[in-house]
Amino acid sequence: MKKITRRDMLKQTGMAAGMILSVPAYIQAYGATKAPKIEVERIQNVSNQPEFFYGWPTVARRKDNGELIVTCSGGRQQHVCPFGRVDMFRSYDDGKTWSWPQTIYDGPTDDRDSGVCITDQGTLLVTTFTSSFYYEGVLEKEINRRKAGIKGRMTDEVFERWQATHRRINDEQRKNEADKSWMFRSEDDGVNWDARQKIAVSSPHGPVTGFNGRILFFGTGWINKEPLGVLASVDDGKSWNALGTIPVSKYRKPDGKFPFWNEPHGIELSPGKFLVQIRNEDEKETWQTESEDDGKTWSDPHSIGVKGFPSFLLRLKDGRLLMTYSYRHEPYCNRIRISEDEGKSWSDPIRLSEPGPERDLGYPSTVQLPDETLISVWYEADTLETPTSIRMAHWRLV
Repeated sequence: MKKITRRDMLKQTGMAAGMILSVPAYIQAYGATKAPKIEVERIQNVSNQPEFFYGWPTVARRKDNGELIVTCSGGRQQHVCPFGRVDMFRSYDDGKTWSWPQTIYDGPTDDRDSGVCITDQGTLLVTTFTSSFYYEGVLEKEINRRKAGIKGRMTDEVFERWQATHRRINDEQRKNEADKSWMFRSEDDGVNWDARQKIAVSSPHGPVTGFNGRILFFGTGWINKEPLGVLASVDDGKSWNALGTIPVSKYRKPDGKFPFWNEPHGIELSPGKFLVQIRNEDEKETWQTESEDDGKTWSDPHSIGVKGFPSFLLRLKDGRLLMTYSYRHEPYCNRIRISEDEGKSWSDPIRLSEPGPERDLGYPSTVQLPDETLISVWYEADTLETPTSIRMAHWRLV
C-alpha cells in the first residue's frame, strides 16, 4: 500500500544522548548563537501496545501532585486509517512507569492529533481533530482498483475491516463528524468528561495557559477569512472567543493558493504579548510571528532559520524559551533550540533523540520538572517494519 503523507491528508481535509550538530550557513545568517549542551538520562516507551500505531502526542504536568499526562492518537493501523482514537497515559513517578491507555474518545471517523492542557484550576482540556481522509486517500482507491480487476494493496481481511469501520455512519452523518476540531473537558482528573465541544481552531498540541487564569488556543481555523487565529477562554475552557487572526491571506501565491502554513503553537510572553511559531510546509521550516496587542495585530510571519516542524514552545524556570521540534531530514530526529531574548533569536540546534528509521516521527512536546530536568514525548518507529510508539526522554540542560 502506498504510504499517504501527512501533507497529502492535511491538504485534502483542510485542517490543518545530546549531540551538537554542525549548523548550515543559512541558520547562522539569522543570528543563531552557540547552543548549550544537554544530557539525556533515559529514553523509554510510553505506549505499551506495540501492535498499534501511536502518533502526535502531547505531555502536560499537574502542579498539585506532579502527575504527568500524555494524550495521543492510538489504536491505529498506520499513519492514515479509520481506527484512530484519543488515548491518555498517566505517570505518577516522573515518567519512570506509565499506565495502560485510557480511551477518552473513539468516534466513527479517524481521531487524530491530541493536545492536552491542564488549566490553573486543574481542569483537563483534551483536543483532537477528526478526518475522513482515510476514505478519499486510501479506501476509495482500493475499492476502485478491485472494481477494475486490479490486485488490491490490502489483504481481503484488512479491506473488509476498513469498509466495516467506514460503514459505522452514513455519508450525511459523516459531514457533521469529520474534518472538525473537538475539545473534551474534565474537572476530576479525567475520570469523567463533559460532552464534546466543537472548537473553531485546531493545532496538534492544543491550548495553553496564559496570564491571569486565561487559556489561549493558537490554531488553524477559518476566522474572519483568515486560516490562522487565536481563541481565548476566561471561564476555564467552557467557552471561547476569538481574539484575532494572523494575516497570512495576503501571501497568496501567483496561482491564488495560500502558502501551506498550519500547526501553530504559541506562548504568552507577558500579558497580551504573544509569540507564535507556524509550520511552513512549503519551505520545510518553522516560521514565527508576534503580537503585542493581545492578538489584534501581528508581525508578518518570518523565517527564523529553523529547518523542521512543528514547534512546541515552553518557558523554562530560568526565564529562557525552549522550542522542541521534529527534523524530518536525514538524520530523522527531534531537536531543541533555546532563546535568551524572548524569541528574537534562537540557538544552534541540539539533537534530542537518536536518528530514527524514517521521517514519519516527531511532534515533540515538553514539560519541566521541579528539579529543572525536562520530559519530552514524541512518536517514532523502531524499524521500517514496526508501527510507531510514543517515546519519552528525561533530560537536562547543562
